[in-house]
This record gives sequence, structure tokens and C-alpha cells, in this order.
Amino acid sequence: MTEYGRGPGPEPWHPEDPQYGDQGWTGHEAQQGQMPYVGGPQQYQQEPQPQQAYYAQQQGQYPQAQQMPYQQQQQPQMPYPQHPQHQQYPQHQQYPQQHQQTYEGQSQGQGQVWDTGQGQYAAVPQAADPYAGADPYAQQQASGYPGEAPDLYGTAEAFPPPRPPSMRHLETDEPWQEEEDAAADSFLAGGGSGGDDDGDGDDGGRGGRRSGRSGGKPKKRSGMACLIAAVVIIGVVGGGGYYGYSYLKDKFSAAADFSGDGIDETVDVEIPKGAGLGQMGRILKEAGVVASAQAFVDAATARPEGKSIQPGIYPLKKKMSAAAAVEVMTDPSKLHVLTISEGMRNSTVYDAIDRKLEKPAGTTKDIAFKQAKALGLPAWANNDKNIMDPLEGFLLPMRYDLTKDSTPESLLKQMVKNATDKYTELGVEGKAKELGLDNPLQVITVASLVNAEGKNHDDFRKMSEVVYNRLKKTNDVTNRKIEFDSTYNYVKGTSEINFNITEAKAFVHPYNTHNVAGLPPGPIGNPGLDALTATLSPDHGGWMFFVSVDGEKTTFTKTYDDHLKLVAEFQERQKQKNGG
Repeated sequence: MTEYGRGPGPEPWHPEDPQYGDQGWTGHEAQQGQMPYVGGPQQYQQEPQPQQAYYAQQQGQYPQAQQMPYQQQQQPQMPYPQHPQHQQYPQHQQYPQQHQQTYEGQSQGQGQVWDTGQGQYAAVPQAADPYAGADPYAQQQASGYPGEAPDLYGTAEAFPPPRPPSMRHLETDEPWQEEEDAAADSFLAGGGSGGDDDGDGDDGGRGGRRSGRSGGKPKKRSGMACLIAAVVIIGVVGGGGYYGYSYLKDKFSAAADFSGDGIDETVDVEIPKGAGLGQMGRILKEAGVVASAQAFVDAATARPEGKSIQPGIYPLKKKMSAAAAVEVMTDPSKLHVLTISEGMRNSTVYDAIDRKLEKPAGTTKDIAFKQAKALGLPAWANNDKNIMDPLEGFLLPMRYDLTKDSTPESLLKQMVKNATDKYTELGVEGKAKELGLDNPLQVITVASLVNAEGKNHDDFRKMSEVVYNRLKKTNDVTNRKIEFDSTYNYVKGTSEINFNITEAKAFVHPYNTHNVAGLPPGPIGNPGLDALTATLSPDHGGWMFFVSVDGEKTTFTKTYDDHLKLVAEFQERQKQKNGG
């Protein structure tokens, strides 16, 4: 039941009520109903309008009432309440259901009817109001004909009417709803209030609708949410302070370092190619060798040779001082690698492997001869029964890093594979016929001779030309004998420059080119890349002879007479050198 004139309390209005004065609610202007025709003694009783809005609310004053005839009994004239913006409404007299009265009034073209819920009352005609129409909350004019103004509140399906605009934001007396666990969950989820909000229950006509505020009254922050927020803030501040402290400590304090030569525990540390001192220090620190990377950097920069540390594998002890680690790594002999130089013979390689892997002397050589077929040689290798070493020429010169898992077999396989891959890359098999050779193995043999006699790439190209010219059948100067001293030394296992040439020519051996014509059965060493490429691309200058007079520079000639002159000069230098 609606009671007008009770005061500023909430009044149920429907959102679609055309007399709802706030156009911001629906965006539509208030509609004006049709006026009843009042022009003579004939009067039309207006259709009942349940729950009409307030009396015509004006800005501060209402028109005076005129006397109107009534049908049953005269009721005392009641004053209109003031607009809620100016004063409170006086308590309006209630009329019980059994005393329902209908008032019919007539005014200057105006008639009003309102409904209190108990009966139907006709508005008292009023004098003209100069402010009528200016008030956005003016009462809707009643229609004189049924059905022209729809009843928005008369059905059970109608929306419960909202409060008037002037009262829609008033607080209710409903106590706050406290949901501690829901608030904590909402905070952790990172979003809003969450949960369901009970509707306002202060007005029975609203049935579960929320209060005038769009989201209800704010809920209290739970203690759990505050605790979590505090923990997060403390974590952020504490973490930032810790990292700041660590940065300042690393920046201005002395780097951590061990003392001494380390404990009795050795680890193999691999330094990759292109690594700087900083990266080396981090690798050593992760391996437990040094206490900090900065200590290693400081120790390495303090030594002139510290900036020339080579990549490779170093056997180092754990918990070494940075200075001790740098001392070991600047000593080439301590580098845990095996380097095969260009032209090195297999016998030298075998001995180096035995020493590096701490094997008995002869261990690697024995494996090489017994397991040659299982070490990965190409099909065109070892094709002569007079070959002294089946792996000669197939241990590619380069550096090999050693680990605790390295064995003679694993190293030999790796070396043979590297050599075979390189020969395939250079196209050795296809080049043999072009160079006038019988098979690819002879290409490797020529390259081994060139590498043993020359000093640089230019020498290698001219020397390979000498070999090809002496192998020609038209060679009547040396009768297809190559006459390289390096072949005689290979047979003897020496590297002598001064030896008796007469004895050398008398020594019969397939590898002694002073005694036999043509190439030796196999290579006499492991040629490097420069010697290989020079063998595949000779000089073509017509060279037949060469000699190094001073032991540094090699001189090449085309005639034997010119060669004899250089030989005499060389012998004279050797006599002076030996004090003869």
C-alpha cells in the first residue's frame, strides 16, 4: 500500500513510469495524458489509475483549490504538501477501505486523479500555476478514456517501482554483509567484490532489489586480504633490497677467492673457442675450480699472458685460487689437448697419445697396426703391401681435446674420420687422374713429401711441380727418381739434413727415393691443408730442382747445372757452420 505525505522515505516507482521525472533513467521524455472534457454540467468520471505519482510537485508553491461540488459529503480541504526539496510532506489523512470516496472536480481545462490504494480521489481543481510544466517532476495528466494510458503497476508481472530521483541514493539501514573468506578469494583473484549481494529488504514492494547504490554498500576488507597484501609488499621490498645489496657488494667489495693450489680432486674443464675471460671465469666457477668469476678475471688481467689463454680442456683441481688456475692455463703443456702439427709422422703421434693418456709406450702404435681395418680407413687406403704404416697420412693435423673418457682407439678413429672427411671435401679421388697419378693414395703421398720439404704454401706449390716433373717418363736428368732426403730420413726414423749422399743412394728400400724411381708406397707423414691444396694445384713453372742454401729460404731451378751451383754453395755454408 502506498501512503502519500509520509515524508522523504522511499516511494515505489516503476522505471518505465512516464511521470518518472529523471530522463537519464530511460532517456525518454515524460508523456502527457489526455485531459478529460469538462465543459458543462456533464462530467466524466476518470478511470482509476493505481498508484499515481505524487501530487503535482511544484517548485515551492501549489495553486489554491477551488470549491467543487461533491456527491456524498463534503470533505475538508486538505493542503497540498510542499515539494521535498523545500519541506517535508505533512502526514496525509488515510481513508479506510470502507469509506472510499470519489471526488470529481472541474477546473480550467485541468483535472487530476490519484490513487492511494484505498479509493479513488478526484483532484481538487486548482488555479492556474505559472510554474506548471517547468517542473520535470510534474504529475502526468490523467486520460479521460480508459485504455489510453497503460497501467504500469496493475498486473502481477509488473516491475516493482523504484524510488523517486530525489531519494534514490539515500542509504538504507541494512547492516553491511561481511564475507571474510569471499573477500580474501576475491583479492587473490584480482577482481572486485565478487559474490552475491542480498537485496534491500526495507521496502516490501521491492522484493529483493538492491539498494539505491549500484553495487550495494561496500564490503569490509577482510583481515586475510590485508595480510596477503602486506606479505606481497614485504616480499617486493625485501627482494629489491636483497638484489640491491648484492649488486653493491659485487660492485665495490673484493671478489670471493680460494687460497692455495686446490684440493686433491681434479676436474677436466673445457674452454670453448672464442670464450672471453668473463665466460672462462663463469665456467671455472660452475666447475668448482674458482670461488668467483671476477676473481679469475682479475688474476688473468694481472698477467701479460693471461689474455692469451687458449681454448681446450684443462685438468684443474677444485677450490683453486684464481691465480693458481691462471698459472696452469697459461702453460701450454698443462693444456689437456693433443695437437698434431702439419707433416707430423705417425710414430710421433702414437708417442704423444701414450703420454697424454698415461699409457705404456707402444700401446697406441700396437692398436693402430692391429686394428687398422676397424678404424675407418677409406677403401683406397693401404693398397700396397710395402706400406710401412697403414694409418700414415690419415691422422689429420689439428688439435684434439682430451677427456677422461678418451682412449687410444677413440682418438685414432676420430683422427681417421677427420682426414677422410677432409679428403672427400677436397675431391682427392677425382683429382688423381688429372694429375697423372695412379690412385688417390698417391695424392696424399705427394702432399706428405711436399709438406716434409717445404716451409710455406709457395714452396709447396713449386715442390709439387718438381715431383710431377720428375715422375714424367721424359725425365732423363734423374731418371724418374724423386731424390728427396725426407724419404731417406723416414726410413731411418731421423730428420737429418747432413748425411752421406753416397750412402743414401746405396741404401735399398722402397721408401728411399734416392735409390728407387717413382713415389714411395705410401705417405711419409700427415700433410696439412696447405700442402694438400698445393698438391692439387701445382705451380706449373717447369721447376726440376730446389735447395735451401741458408736453411731458411728455398731456391728453385730448372736445370741441373744451376742446381749444382746451389749445392756447392750450400756445402760451403755447412763447413763454415761446423767450423771446418
